[in-house]
Amino acid sequence: MATARQVLSLCAFLSLTHARAEPIRYSVAEEGESGSVVANVAEDAGLSPAQLSARGARLLSEDGRQHFRLDRASGRLVVGERLDREELCGQSATCTLPFELLLSNPVQFFRVEVAVEDINDHAPAFPEEWVNLKILETSNPGSRFPLEGARDLDVGSNSIQSYSISPDNEYFSVAFGSQIGNAKYIELVLEKPLDREEQAEVGFTLIAVDGGSPPRSGTTQIHIVVLDVNDNAPVFTQKEFIGQVLENAPKGSVVLRVVATDRDAGVNGEISYQFSQAGGQSHSAFTIDPTSGEIKLTKPLDFEAAENHELSVQATDGGGLSAICKVLVEVVDVNDNAPELVVSSFSSPLPENALPGTAVALFTVRDRDSGANGKISCALEDQLSFSLHPAYKNYFELVTVSALDREETARYILTVTAADAGSPPLTTTQTFTVDISDVNDNAPVFNQPSYAMYVHENNVPTVLVGTISATDADVGPNAKVTYSLLPAHPAGQPSCSCISVNSETGDVFVLRPLDYEQVRQIEVLVKASDAGSPPLSANITVRISVVDENDNAPLVLYPSQENSPPSSELVPISAEAGYLITKVVAVDADSGQNSWLSYHLLRATDPGLFVVGAQSGEVRLRRPVTERDAVKQKLVVLVRDNGRPPLSATAAMSALVLSDFSDVRLTHSSLAMEDDGSSLTIYLIISLVFVSLLFLLSTAAFITRKVCKRKELKDGHVLYGASNLQSNLADAAAAGTLPHAYCYEISLTTGSGNSEFKFLKPILPSLPPQLHATGDGTNNEQDFPCGIVTAEDMAPDNRGMLSAEQFNRLSFN
Repeated sequence: MATARQVLSLCAFLSLTHARAEPIRYSVAEEGESGSVVANVAEDAGLSPAQLSARGARLLSEDGRQHFRLDRASGRLVVGERLDREELCGQSATCTLPFELLLSNPVQFFRVEVAVEDINDHAPAFPEEWVNLKILETSNPGSRFPLEGARDLDVGSNSIQSYSISPDNEYFSVAFGSQIGNAKYIELVLEKPLDREEQAEVGFTLIAVDGGSPPRSGTTQIHIVVLDVNDNAPVFTQKEFIGQVLENAPKGSVVLRVVATDRDAGVNGEISYQFSQAGGQSHSAFTIDPTSGEIKLTKPLDFEAAENHELSVQATDGGGLSAICKVLVEVVDVNDNAPELVVSSFSSPLPENALPGTAVALFTVRDRDSGANGKISCALEDQLSFSLHPAYKNYFELVTVSALDREETARYILTVTAADAGSPPLTTTQTFTVDISDVNDNAPVFNQPSYAMYVHENNVPTVLVGTISATDADVGPNAKVTYSLLPAHPAGQPSCSCISVNSETGDVFVLRPLDYEQVRQIEVLVKASDAGSPPLSANITVRISVVDENDNAPLVLYPSQENSPPSSELVPISAEAGYLITKVVAVDADSGQNSWLSYHLLRATDPGLFVVGAQSGEVRLRRPVTERDAVKQKLVVLVRDNGRPPLSATAAMSALVLSDFSDVRLTHSSLAMEDDGSSLTIYLIISLVFVSLLFLLSTAAFITRKVCKRKELKDGHVLYGASNLQSNLADAAAAGTLPHAYCYEISLTTGSGNSEFKFLKPILPSLPPQLHATGDGTNNEQDFPCGIVTAEDMAPDNRGMLSAEQFNRLSFN
């Protein structure tokens, strides 16, 4: 046996790509104990025991029964359960148990066939313990009388080999042989004539012996009654009757009709039919009409259980003579079995980054019907991401054919349909629900390209100004988004300390109060990161604009309100209506409508004499000056912004109505004395000191101006001669804006024809960048044009007076 096994194993070692072309064959005796070794299948398949374990080797059979087991540690094939050849294969000449050895990674099949060898474990058995025969005494020597032979479930040499009679009988002998179609027969042969009067009955034992070692035997008792003169036995019209019946034929259907004739007349010619082996299993599905010989079904047949049935029918006449014929009933298969689909392996969930060609399921299909009814085709319903591939024989693999995306489809419901080729075809469907597991392949996405938020200045600390939101198409930890601030500029600078972002909700907070005049916009970079491994992130810019509040009152730059008494403006008595006396210059550190200023005349000595430009702040004469008007006119101008509520400031000034500019100093002294109530002596002393200081200041200013003008040519700067204007400009710089400013310097010499009057309009000075900031973040320089009026242009007439035309040239642009 070992030599035969080696030859079979050598033949089985062909190419092993996906499956072997030839199976590995073994043989084992039936009734072996569970666990007994059949062979080393790993060695015969060219595999090591380590490969069996690593590749998950297992045995698969079509009927699902595990007759054998695989010992992965040693590679041996062992018996899994008691094998009964007669139960497994019946009377088949050969009994082969096929199965597959399946290995994964990659999928590989080995076809293995184990032949179960018969042992002599069954003795011959006759269908009946007693057989009664009636034989005419007129029977001639050599007459043959058929008998039902014994049955032995074993096959081959272990089946029945001979019959004998015990004790020896002088009247009969037994004949045993094979007919056409290898059908066995046994007959009693009459050796000498019978004489009923001499011996009415004959009895003996019929022994059947098989060819096993040791041999087994079975017996039945033969009892023969010798009849008187009925010399014609029934004769069947055919030696063998063959009929066909559909397996789905209902109970009571007629299969066929056997016919026998008897040449005797009367009772000896009346024939009755019955099955000669009434206790046989094959007769249980049939019944025979004793008179007509019709064979009918007692229950539906199953082609898959038995493809044909062999019956023995005995015809007996009234004299006791009989004949036996064979009846073969062929069951015609109908398509009554739907395909069966058995899943061997199934993988779910499947990661979305699985490569095309990844095996999802392995299954086998079979159909118990035969012919076209047993041919199976498998199809996968419309799916672009999966496909069916034949693996080996009736095995199929369900594999991926394209990349998967869980965000697009998180679950696939795949329906595999197995259909046979019957008419009409029968189908079986198997549903595979494949869940796709998430992989962190999607970065967070903000719900808008950028964020613009607004906060009012002077806000309370930790005020919520807005919320950013990002979503991640992944699920689980891969979709959990957290927020953090990034440096808004390169070189690793820290993020703005006044802004905070809630890492969980994305709420944006301003941590401290903001001042619009200092900070108008804050720009931060926020990062949204998921919790995947590795994490993915996205960045977005958040712009927080500070909204201006009306928290700054207007600041009057000119006339300066720091002088006491207020500065006085000169008005010629000849001035006409519309004459520009002065211009109130004010600024507001706020922006927008909060910085829109309007000017109103709040109080005046003679309100009807003056008018103030609401937008320009210019103070002009409403009507010409008359002799009746007071020499000194006091005015208070209200400067109000456009905020809600509005804030305001006042500018106090005075105007001197003069008929001759040579009297300026006198007028000033007189008025000052009137206001202060001081004595003339004190005022003269003060005037002398003032004139002296004025002379010194004028001289110093002139020299300084000359020096600075030269420096200006080098450095591009302009020198301002009036110190009070420089202080006003500094105040304007602190306020944040600078409108048009005016300054002038007057040098008067009483009665001198060489008096010089200078009126300067300053050019833009070098101011800090904060002074030029505008609401849109750009630096717009304010132009401050400057004009110079010389002494030649303003020379007085012979009376020492300026003409109205000359005085009008003092007006502001």
